Amino acid sequence: MPQIRIQVCLAALLTLAGNAYAQTSAPITNIHYDVTVTRAALETRRLPVTTTFDVADTGTVLLSLPAWTPGAYEISNFAKWVSAFAVTENDAPLRWDKLDFDTWRIRPTRAGRVTVTFEYAADTLDNAMAWSHPDFALFNGTNVFMYAEGRPLEFAATVAIRTEPDFLVATGLTSAGVKTYGATNYHDLVDMPFFVGRFDLDSAIISGKTVRYATYPMGSVSGKARADAWSQLKRLIPVEVNVFGEAPWANYTVMQIADSTYQGASGLEHQSSHVDVVSPQAIGTDFMPSLYAHEIFHSWNVKRLRPADLVPYRYDRPQPTTWLWVSEGITDYYADLAEVRGGIVDNAGFYALTAGKIAEIATTVPFALEDASLNTWIHPTDGTGYSYYPKGSLAGFMLDIIIRDASANTRSLDTVMRELYETTFKKGRGFSHDDFWASVSKAAGGKPMSEFERSYVDGREAYPWVATLKLAGLKIVADSTPRIGVTTANDPSGAIRVMKIDKGSTAAAAGVREGDVMVSVGDINVTDQDFGAKFRLRYAGRPSGTPLPIIVKRGADTTTLQAALAYGASAPRIAEDAAAPAAAVRVRNGILRGVLDK
Repeated sequence: MPQIRIQVCLAALLTLAGNAYAQTSAPITNIHYDVTVTRAALETRRLPVTTTFDVADTGTVLLSLPAWTPGAYEISNFAKWVSAFAVTENDAPLRWDKLDFDTWRIRPTRAGRVTVTFEYAADTLDNAMAWSHPDFALFNGTNVFMYAEGRPLEFAATVAIRTEPDFLVATGLTSAGVKTYGATNYHDLVDMPFFVGRFDLDSAIISGKTVRYATYPMGSVSGKARADAWSQLKRLIPVEVNVFGEAPWANYTVMQIADSTYQGASGLEHQSSHVDVVSPQAIGTDFMPSLYAHEIFHSWNVKRLRPADLVPYRYDRPQPTTWLWVSEGITDYYADLAEVRGGIVDNAGFYALTAGKIAEIATTVPFALEDASLNTWIHPTDGTGYSYYPKGSLAGFMLDIIIRDASANTRSLDTVMRELYETTFKKGRGFSHDDFWASVSKAAGGKPMSEFERSYVDGREAYPWVATLKLAGLKIVADSTPRIGVTTANDPSGAIRVMKIDKGSTAAAAGVREGDVMVSVGDINVTDQDFGAKFRLRYAGRPSGTPLPIIVKRGADTTTLQAALAYGASAPRIAEDAAAPAAAVRVRNGILRGVLDK
């Protein structure tokens, strides 16, 4: 009996909680946001935020902050960075309390103008968060822009940035005046992050559209590094535009922060921009064009062409989908294609990137792509939390080969991506399971794809590389590979920490210690998701004993250790098959060059 009473009470509490979440705010209109980014505010690392709106009567207003940022598939609960919350109506204080942890309940006393103020802590260096230095701030709309709970998100709003005369502002929002911006709906409003402060900003016309390159701190990307970045963007973007037939934005902004406290390099996509946060050591490395290509391709794939599970975005709860292997993994495949089609890497470089992903998946516990897509929300500790990136990329590569082979290279995965873009995004909806697989089957001349899906997407079967690569005039060969000789693991901060060192290895000879945080090997950052492939590409074939600096962090100190290149056991390598038939060679060339046969 006591257990039954507890269960009944728990059920009642859950019902009440569900009712609280289901409540709807009174309507609000004429919405305006002010964010203050002055030197005085930056000294405190808190951004004053003001939200003003009109109410028609005394109905209770429920204002919420998002719990996550689309693209960063994790719950962040941005409300926890809010302090000094206050509300006035026509300059008189109003009562307020919390409905739940990210919703404030406000009780107007009459019709009029309501003003909400709070401070937002800008102290977290992460693409989805708000972060500041004495002369700069990054913030995302999901961090600071509140919305009326339960009301349609298709409301217009304006944003004013209160800042210093010498501070720049970079954002994808439409200008509505001096440092004032507008959006016609909440989805656009919160998908346009802000750089405010002193940073380098220049632009160029690429594929007929303005592309801006904003980098902080000033001078962090200059001289040859900046020229190289522009050269890469000018090669990558046209290749990606060709896949879909259009650049979907009037302008695009690459927004990049380099900070010595950050280990690695990461990006977060938005519909007409992306935010990169990188270690200074990553600048000028082979990883940067891959990062740019991946994030820019997202402006089509996932920001517009999107699984139906993610249309429309919900900001108050997790929004899981089984399709991140397409949204992220196939995007990663197209990043590799953009590099080879744009001439940033050669054919061998593309093969090395692909072989590295094959090797990575071979050392991971068997998992299904659909499962990994779902599991990313809970960050599983079995090593599969982000494995839908490389394995999804490989699935995209296989589908491309299968489609090109079945259609005599008259159609490709490009065909599928463009058709889905036209028939789902352009029609105002997300793609479904049937949309995706029907498009793949159609491109492959009606070839059924149910077995592929069952085995390699919903299933855990090993990918059939020997048979599949043969269709593209390629083959797997064994090859000796450079080895460092460490076992690492991601610690809770995301750093790559050394757990074990092989006796007699390169790392042991250089003086790497257990507990060290790996930063880079040679000039390749270890947090690069394609580190293995890029390391092999850079150093395979170089003589044993070639200098190989290893940078590690020990506590607060960063140390460069001098190592010597050494080779270990054989690893898979992809090579062109000199005996491949002409049809397979056409498939191979079609993938590498992005062309179809008529």
